[in-house]
Amino acid sequence: MADAADSTICGGSPSARRSGSDSLQITRKFSAARQRVWLAWTQPDAIVRWLGPSDWPAVEVTAEVRAGGAWRACLRSRNDDRLLWQSGRYLIVEPPERLEFTFAWEGSSHEDGPGVETRVAVILEPTAAGGTLMRFSQTGLVSRESAAGHSKGWESTFERLAQLLRQQDGY
Repeated sequence: MADAADSTICGGSPSARRSGSDSLQITRKFSAARQRVWLAWTQPDAIVRWLGPSDWPAVEVTAEVRAGGAWRACLRSRNDDRLLWQSGRYLIVEPPERLEFTFAWEGSSHEDGPGVETRVAVILEPTAAGGTLMRFSQTGLVSRESAAGHSKGWESTFERLAQLLRQQDGY
């Protein structure tokens, strides 16, 4: 059975909005069961298959998914092989419904620069049709421009997640 992302959330597309200049919220519905979406968020061999926008896909992911555990990912530009590293710590892990972690870019090659730590929350709710409603938020961004850039990046990333969940061997 192939699962698909449902991009019709109250009006025809995934919902993204920024609440203030330093945060964003994205709501996305997937036809995949909540457990499959949870595994895609928490299994390193699955995360590497969808993390990162289409033009900056992940090439390496490590994740110790437990409160206090560390995660780290490397994204590589499809245009010129530049690398962007990101990392953080898991704060809340409540399978299969809630995942919260810190998120920071490493080095100085990202617009947010080093030392800027944001907080990501992912809430997964089962739908009546057997799918999953994902509520995603990221707070602590440095500017409206940063929030807009992260929103664009996460939307592309979630398209890649939807593709993974549609695959027969997806998580």
